Formats: sequence, structure tokens, C-alpha cells
Amino acid sequence: MHRRSFLKNSTVAGLSVAATASLTACATGSSDESSDAKNYEAEPFALNEITIEVAQQQMAAGTLTAVGLTQQYIDRIAAIDKAGPMLNAVIEMNPDAIKIAENMDAERKAGKIRSSLHGIPVLIKDNIDTADKMQTTAGALALSGNIAKKDAFIIGKLREAGAVLLGKTNLSEWANFRSSSSSSGWSSRGGQTKCPYVLTHNPCGSSAGTGSAVAANLCVIGIGTETDGSVTCPSSVNGLVGLKPTVGLWSRSGIIPISATQDTAGPMGRTVKDVATMLGLLTGIDDTDPVTKESTGKTMPDYTAGLSAGSLLGKKIGVDLKKRSAHYQINDLLDQALEELKKQGAEIVDVSYVDDINALGDAELIILQYEFKNGINKYLANSAATVKDLAGVIAYNKQNEKEAMPLFKQDQLENCEAKGDLNSKGYLEALTKGRDGSRKILNSLMEKHKLDAFAGITMGPGCSIDMLYGDRYSGDFLTAPAAMSGYPHITVPAGKMFGLPVGFSLFGAAYSEAKLLNMAYAYEQATKNRVAPSFLKSMPV
Repeated sequence: MHRRSFLKNSTVAGLSVAATASLTACATGSSDESSDAKNYEAEPFALNEITIEVAQQQMAAGTLTAVGLTQQYIDRIAAIDKAGPMLNAVIEMNPDAIKIAENMDAERKAGKIRSSLHGIPVLIKDNIDTADKMQTTAGALALSGNIAKKDAFIIGKLREAGAVLLGKTNLSEWANFRSSSSSSGWSSRGGQTKCPYVLTHNPCGSSAGTGSAVAANLCVIGIGTETDGSVTCPSSVNGLVGLKPTVGLWSRSGIIPISATQDTAGPMGRTVKDVATMLGLLTGIDDTDPVTKESTGKTMPDYTAGLSAGSLLGKKIGVDLKKRSAHYQINDLLDQALEELKKQGAEIVDVSYVDDINALGDAELIILQYEFKNGINKYLANSAATVKDLAGVIAYNKQNEKEAMPLFKQDQLENCEAKGDLNSKGYLEALTKGRDGSRKILNSLMEKHKLDAFAGITMGPGCSIDMLYGDRYSGDFLTAPAAMSGYPHITVPAGKMFGLPVGFSLFGAAYSEAKLLNMAYAYEQATKNRVAPSFLKSMPV
């Protein structure tokens, strides 16, 4: 998760870290490179910005194969992730990727096409179990060697769909729930991931590697996970479309947990249509994740079916117009986005809710701390990891502090370990206040104003990578409402600031993914704001 509101009083070496540091200071972090540093020169990439649909068309025509597609991405990762700009987005490659691709080509030749993901290379976050030769570590050295015995439910669905598991991506260690003052995209196992737009800047997290990799064209599409902002934040700052589904639309079994209340995986792609394509293929009822039963009759096999450039016509969209940013360029992007919505026939309704939701932040943190301890202990007890519970992780980190905690410590892990079980009064009270309270706020506004969705700027641009103070983002986050309520949230490119992408958010009621995707598609087609990264060595100011 992205630490949206949990940095208020955190300290590093006794120095206070302000959660609302100025955006300009965030965006103009120091660099040894001159401000007019040139882009990294890279060889032209034949697959640059390729979509699932185009890749399928070329494979159907015989001008491309799954093996050829996969090999080009393997070469691309070697060229710019491990060399050149050195994005450090991919933590581990799948040694069986080519073999999977060969099998998919053989099936295609025999006339069998499993789905629209048949032969499509996908990168997934390193907190999702794969029963193969790859580890699942959440970026933590404490989990080194953890080879899953069983695929996560969504990985099983991905394999059934014929996708090629290309590898795993780096992340903020423990999905950004280890320290209250760390740098997003940094893990003790994987190091620091960079933003491909400006290499001195942070790719956000915790799905940092997936965000950086998909943006840099290291795969066709990727998967991240979110508790609060971990899909939408790295999608926003890396110029992507990212969807956090309703909690329960995708199973969470086999995913290293933070919160049973808020966790979900989600697709991260370069277009709305690609995200919609993946979404429907990974849904399903999973007996080992009871919350998925709530999605019965509420899913679609194909979320691309309703995509239309006219989908904003007649829609009523709630915006908290009083919540203006301290930075005029964020406000300008918001105004431009709202004007586009109105131009496309949507009605903007001024509603007040952001402050009310943010006031529930303390309850959210308490919920996550209790649920993290409970979920991690269950996961580790049944894993192949050497450590078998949260206390063991904490002890490992202390015993291996130089390697496991060279910069950022583990106050969040220790705070979680100090919590009781899920019958504790403190947990139950927080659950009522946080999850139930956020739903009440949003539901009442949607009912009163007959809203189709809420909207706003997702967040400001990626801040500079800071290995002393950690993340220094502005306070312009719109991830909490959908995260705390468990409702769906999509972010789409809205434009750029200082060469860095900024996203525009739409979120709404439970299981309203189809409506959100349709509206996002209309906005995307009207604006065409997605621009591939140029791997700038420093910010162009």
C-alpha cells in the first residue's frame, strides 16, 4: 500500500518528516545531472506501446509468435531494466517463460486459442504466489527461498487464459507496510525501482515494479496489488491505466496479505481496453476466499463489451470542488479533466466528502495493523519460508540488520506484532468506524445525488527518490475513499507536470467496474494523454 496518511509524525535520524511537504520540493529533488541532461538513447523497440488486441492480430496473422513476443521482452528487460537506465523494476525472471510461450504457439497452430491473453507476456508483483521456479518474497530477504506450493487463485486463472508469466516485479517491501518512513519501490531483496519518465524520481508503490515495467514497455500488461493506493498510485505516476477492483471481484488467496478488508490485486496497463480485457478473465468464486462469493452474479466475462467513446454522456459525477491542491498545476489538470467530462456530456456535481473520509484514517491504520498480523501469521505458517510468523520476520531483520534494514527500519511491523487478535475491542471498533463509516459517507452521497461515480486527480507527480527521509509526496491523494470502502477505483493519464505523469481518478459503488471502465475509456479516447517514457536523467525544469 502507499502510505497515504501514515507519515504524519514519522522520523528518520530524529528529523521530522512532513506528510504535506511542498510539491515543488518533491518534484525538483537534487540530482548530480544537469537540468538539460539528455534522454538515454535506446534502440527502437518494435513492440513499443503494443496493445493486447494488436499483439493478438499479429499472432493470428503469423507475423508474430508468443515466443518472439516473449524473447523481445526478455531482451528489452536486459537492455533497460538491468542496463542503460537500470530501472530495477523486475526482481526475478521466469526461467520457464519461453517454454510457456512455445506451448501457447503450439496450441495456436493446432487451432486452440484459450483467450485474448493467449501468448501475452505478463509481469506480476512479487507478493503473488506462483508454483514454479520463482520465489514469492514481498521483496523481503526474510522470505528468500519461499517457493510457493500452489499458484495464487488469480495466477491459476492467468495460466488457464494462456498468458506467459514473464517474471516478477519489485515492490515496496511488505507492500509498504514495514516502515513508516521508507522510499516507495525499495525492498531489501530488490533495491530501489526508478520511474522511467525521470530516473531520479520515485515510481510510487507498493506496486512500483509493475508500474515502472508496464510504463517502460517491459511487458504487455502487468498485475499489482492494493490495500490503499498501491495499484492506483504507481499507475498514476507512471502514466498508466490502473484498476483497483471491488474487494472480492478477484480472489486474494495466495497473495501475501496486509488486510482482509481492503486487499485486492488489479490490472495495470497502458490502455483502458487492455485493463478491461484482463479484468474479466481473472474473476471467479474461490472457496478459500469467502468474500469472492459476494461477487456472484455481479461480474462480466468480458469488460470490453461496453467500451464506447460516448459513455460519459448523461453521467453524474461527484467532485469535491472545495479540495483544491496547494499547487496550481494540479488544479489546472483537474480543471482540464472536468471540462473534458462536461464536453463529453457529463454533469459535475459538487459534493463534500474528502475531509470526512480522511478523518477516518486513524481507524484505517488500526484495521490494517490487526489484519496484517493475523494474515501474515496464517500465510507464513503454511509457506515454504524459513520464518513462520511475524515475530520471526522481526527477529530475522534484527539479526541481519545490515542487509535487511540498511536504511529503513521496521516500526510498522513491530506495531502490528503488538496488536491482539481479531476479536479485540480496538479492532472491532475501528472496523465499524473505518470501513463501515466510509461506505456510509459514499453511499449516502451517491443515493442523494444519483451519482454514477466520484472523480478527481489521483495524486501529484512522483517525488524525488530520497533514501534519507523516504517519500515526500504532496497531500493530494484520492486513494482512501475507494480503498477504505472496498469499492472499485480506476486511474487514467491526465497529463504531465515537469515531465512527470499525473492521473485522473474515477471510483464508485461496489461492482461498478463496467461503468467506470466505460467512462474512463471515453475520457481516454477524448484526451489521448498517455505518452511513453523517455528515461530522462533529470527533471526538465
